[in-house]
Parts: sequence; structure tokens; C-alpha cells
Amino acid sequence: MSANFIALAYLVAAVFFILALKGLSSPLYARRGNFFGMVGMAIAVVTTLTITANWMLIVGCIAIGGLIGSVVAKRVQMTAMPELVAFMHSLVGLAAVFIAIAAVNNPVSLGLPEVLPTGSKLELFLGTFIGAMTWSGSVIAFLKLSGRMSGAPIVFSGQHMVNLLLAVVMVGFGLWFFFSEATNWTAFAAMTAIAFLLGFLIIVPIGGADMPVVISMLNSYSGWAAAGIGFSLGNPMLIIAGSLVGSSGAILSYIMCKAMNRPFLSVILGGFGGETADQSAAAGVQKTYRSGSADDAAFLLGNADSVIIVPGYGLAVARAQHSVKELAEALHKKGVNVRFAIHPVAGRMPGHMNVLLAEAEIPYEQVLEMDEINSDFSTTDVVLVLGANDVVNPAANVPGSPIYGMPILEAHKARTVMVVKRSMAAGYAGLDNDLFYMDKTMMVFGDAKKVVEGMVKAL
Repeated sequence: MSANFIALAYLVAAVFFILALKGLSSPLYARRGNFFGMVGMAIAVVTTLTITANWMLIVGCIAIGGLIGSVVAKRVQMTAMPELVAFMHSLVGLAAVFIAIAAVNNPVSLGLPEVLPTGSKLELFLGTFIGAMTWSGSVIAFLKLSGRMSGAPIVFSGQHMVNLLLAVVMVGFGLWFFFSEATNWTAFAAMTAIAFLLGFLIIVPIGGADMPVVISMLNSYSGWAAAGIGFSLGNPMLIIAGSLVGSSGAILSYIMCKAMNRPFLSVILGGFGGETADQSAAAGVQKTYRSGSADDAAFLLGNADSVIIVPGYGLAVARAQHSVKELAEALHKKGVNVRFAIHPVAGRMPGHMNVLLAEAEIPYEQVLEMDEINSDFSTTDVVLVLGANDVVNPAANVPGSPIYGMPILEAHKARTVMVVKRSMAAGYAGLDNDLFYMDKTMMVFGDAKKVVEGMVKAL
């Protein structure tokens, strides 16, 4: 295959990747976006196979990976999507590290000069340490999201100074590798090992509330790692695809931080809620709240004209999305206007709630983002909060609060609020929620799925 044809094929694949990102920006066109992404990847893979003599080995590896991926995809619940995404990011980072090791070990086999030029060394340095940090950071994110380790921030004295010192030492070894005339395996191996360690240390102090930012940040890292390796190998497809992933992940991280009123660096350098405690408990104040049953909630819902449902991570844990759809349909039959309000950081990854509601085939036109629906809460009869906490916490309006200034769903402005939770425990930010103690609020304790099923039965 001629070089011009290869360049043209890669360009076509890149166009499909751009169309995929465009499609994934809206739930209405997400399926089309996924299709475009698959077509673009197929073109890129086939084109790459035509320029290598080891295409049979590559096809065999793709078949093994595809088989594993299909088995995992069938077994993974939609509620486990955040940790699956984190796991996939780790594989991208590890792949970048392995490619860099192969390039340093045998550059000629990858089309590079036998003595690596300084430009290639710089690109390999960037791709390696970003890939290594992506892998180890993604592993920690996976363990936190899957419940295999505590989601609470893990901090120790002098943590930031240790991270800074390790970063400086890593760059020092990278410069030693860069300026060495021959291949310096000692510098390369030390740099890579420190990068792996730094990835762990950067993510462990980040708490559960910041996981949406972490997921999007690691997504960005994986893209830049691929792009860096693409420059080293002179592969335009890797450069384009990596840059698209890196830039889109960075933009998403910015959107997530904006939705939380959080500086990006403060998330990376310390976590959210690590030094915050339940304020009412700390002050020794016993607050009173009103509780009711699923039947009580069904009565209020059935007699309302308008209802807004706010899904949170509690809905995901209980796998209650299908029961919620039944509830919405039962209310519609009674002439109730039902809509869903989504906060950008609800759940544990960007778009988590949208994905769960889409799986239950809830109509897209009923699912509204925070900016679209916030003005409607004040004229709504009943708001049903399912497992959400920090995203509806009025403390965001109180100066001095750790979440002050964070945009929230203004559920507290509705005429009646019902909150379904397992207990009165604080959310990921470690803050008590004043919404729970308002006169207009009724707490319904229990598993979200069982409670919602009770409401449907009562209706």
C-alpha cells in the first residue's frame, strides 16, 4: 500500500473519530457516535495491518483481546461502568509504556534510528511517564470505585512535598535519559518506576466526590500518552486519536470542576472532603427530621401536578433505574408531569445518571440538565431525590461551607421534597444536608429499588 493511500486512510479514520465525538455530545446521537467510532477504529486497524509483516500475530492478539472484552462487557452491569472506564484507561496507559519500552529496546524494528535522536527521546519520555501515571492512577480509581478500597481520601503528613520531590527526581532521570548518548536503561527504568509510584500517590488522596473529575482527567492522560508515543513512532493516527482523547478529556475535566466550583489543581493536590466532617455531629446538635413510608410518598406523588426526580449514586447502587421508569409511567397515567433533573457530577463518572436512565429507556426529552431545569423547581409540587446528597445540598449557598459556590439542583425550592436514602449518613463531601431537616422534606429510608417498587405498587 502506497504512503499516500495510508495517509488518506488515516485521515478518513480521523474524520470518523471526530464525528464520533460530535455524536457522543448528545444522548440522541450517541449510538451513531459509537458507530462512527467503531468504523474509524476498524479503518485505522486494517490500515496498520497493511504496513506490518507481523499482521497475523496482531490479528491473533486482537482476537484474544476482543474475546476477553466481549465476555467482560456482557457481565458488567451498567452500574459498574465507572470502574470499567477507569480500568480501560489503565490499559491505554500501560500500552503506551510497553510501546515505549519496545522502542527503547529495539528502535530499528519500529522504524527509528538505531541511536535514538533527542527528539524521539523527549517524546518517549513524555509518553512513558504520562502512560505510567495513567496506569497506576487508574488502578487506584478502579479500586476506589469498585469498593475494593476505601473511597475516603488517604493522606499523610508532608504528602505534597513527597509528590513534588518525586516529580523533580523523575524529571531529573528523564533529563539524564534525554542527554545520554547511548541508551540509558538505568535512567529510563528509574523514571518509569517513579512515574508508576507518583500515579498512585496522586490519586489516593482524592475522595469519592471528586471521582467524576478523576475519571475525565485520566481519560485525558491516556490520550496524551498515546499522542506522545505517536510522535515517537511517526504514526499520524496515534497522534490524531490521542490528541482528540486528550483534549476532550481536558475539556470534560474543566466542565466537571466548574460544575463543582472547584479549581482543577485543588482536586489533584488534595482530594475533596478529606478534612471535612459532619457539621451537626461535630457541634453535638441533634437535628429533627420527618420520615414516612413508600405509601405516604406514593400518595403525595399521585396527587401532584408536577414531579421532578433527582437520581443520584444511591439509585445506581440499588439498580433502581427500571423501577423508576415504572414509577414515571404510573404517574404519567395519572396525568402527572414527570421530569428528571441531572447534575453534571451526579454519580461517579461524567454522564453516569444519563447512562442509567437511557438503559431503562426513559425518553430523552424527560431528562434535563441542571441549567435547563433549575428554574422550574420553585413551581414544582414534589421533588423525589433518589440517593443524591451533595448535588442538592443547600450548604452550597452558605459562605464558609466547603462546597460554597458549587452549582446545585435547587430541590429545596419545591413545595414538597421526598428523599430516599438508606440512612442519614453524609455524602462524599462529608457534609450534613440541611435539605433533610426542612419542614417540607420527608425522608423515606431503605433501598432505592425496593422503596420505588413500593411506591409503584401503592399507585
